[in-house]
Amino acid sequence: MHLKLPLKWEEKLNYWRYKLLPRTLFFRTMLLIFLPLIGVQIVSVVVFFDSSWSRMGRRMADGVVENIRVILDLHRAGLPTEGLALMADKNMQMDFEVVERGKELKDSYEPETNKLVIEYLRDALRRDIKDAYWKIFYDKAAIKHDLAIIIDDGMEVYRFACPRKKVFSSSIFMFVVWMVVTSVLLLGVSMLFLRIQVRAIADLARTSENFGKGIYDDGFKPYGSSEVRKAGLAFIKMKERIVKQIAERTQMLARISHDLRTPLTRMRLVAAMMPEGADKKDFLADIKEMEEMLNGYLAFVRGEGNEEAKEIDIVGLVKGICDRFRVEHKKIRCFAENQNIMIIVKEQAIKSAITNVIANACRYGKKVAVRLGCGERKLTIIVEDNGPGIPEDKREDVFKAFYRLENSRNKETGGIGLGLAITKDIVVAHGGKIMLGDSKLGGLKFTIELPI
Repeated sequence: MHLKLPLKWEEKLNYWRYKLLPRTLFFRTMLLIFLPLIGVQIVSVVVFFDSSWSRMGRRMADGVVENIRVILDLHRAGLPTEGLALMADKNMQMDFEVVERGKELKDSYEPETNKLVIEYLRDALRRDIKDAYWKIFYDKAAIKHDLAIIIDDGMEVYRFACPRKKVFSSSIFMFVVWMVVTSVLLLGVSMLFLRIQVRAIADLARTSENFGKGIYDDGFKPYGSSEVRKAGLAFIKMKERIVKQIAERTQMLARISHDLRTPLTRMRLVAAMMPEGADKKDFLADIKEMEEMLNGYLAFVRGEGNEEAKEIDIVGLVKGICDRFRVEHKKIRCFAENQNIMIIVKEQAIKSAITNVIANACRYGKKVAVRLGCGERKLTIIVEDNGPGIPEDKREDVFKAFYRLENSRNKETGGIGLGLAITKDIVVAHGGKIMLGDSKLGGLKFTIELPI
């Protein structure tokens, strides 16, 4: 169910979603696991702190203060200090002594400021010992008792010492440590299994992309979850059907080519025996045009054939094509930003596509400029001329099969309208795209982008 929002809000939401959310499936899924896990931990710690740890801390502080109050009452009732000190040490794990007024405290005494440790103890002292002045110190030199409580009731100064664990429980830290450790283990296991699933999807995507470029990966085997394996098996079956269909189409076209060329050959023989004249010339011209049309049709439907993709030097390939056209068309320039650009393509197919584009520029323009650039994961080939160009509303139509801007279908004025259609098929089959625009030279600009 999709909540319908105003267009302005929808655009802002999409913008922040694009900015904040991770791009890959792995990190998006980890985010779905990590955020609820952190939320559960925070809620658990808060609930544990409020319900268990805080209640236990108050009870511990109340117990210590109650012991202090009992000893103070007994001392004020006249019991000797030595007996009270012995009782406090034996029964309450606490030191007790009466300090001379004005006596300096030990150098190791420092005021205790950790609210997490003394907050409940301070509340209990404030509540139960109202008629005296008290202060809590931390004795960093003590071995057994590291928390000192100094009480001054106006007549006597008392010192009580007890271990910090009597008023503070470290269970919350152990609880947090166990939660963090188990969460890290859970996160690690989740990452391990999720990476296997994502790797299976990535392998399927890479194999599909390679197949679209004509690179057949016969070693791909589906793995991962049942849904991913099912998608992989469906892709393999689809690839087998497409390969079989292409093979059958190629065989059929080979037979058609043979069958059509045979009567054309007989017609050429008949024309050769005809007496010289205008009729013979026109007849031979028609036969030649039919052969050109037949070759164009077969090239269009044959596509890239069974050529295998391989790594080539695209700069050398383009410069070679330009050198061939430079013999007849001297004003053609070729520039490459990087002289070493290697790309995996079907060499003859890409050569045919680039040749078609440069030939089109040379046919209509007197000046031609070819430029190669290598960006982020893509190769860009730009071909510009100073010809008449193509109207903007007809630039998409020129890539349609058999479409020509001229009214006539004479091959001398632009062929049969299959060159750019074949070029676009080859570029798209390699995972790229071809675009038309306005050239700085005043004519048409072809831009071919191929993934690296």
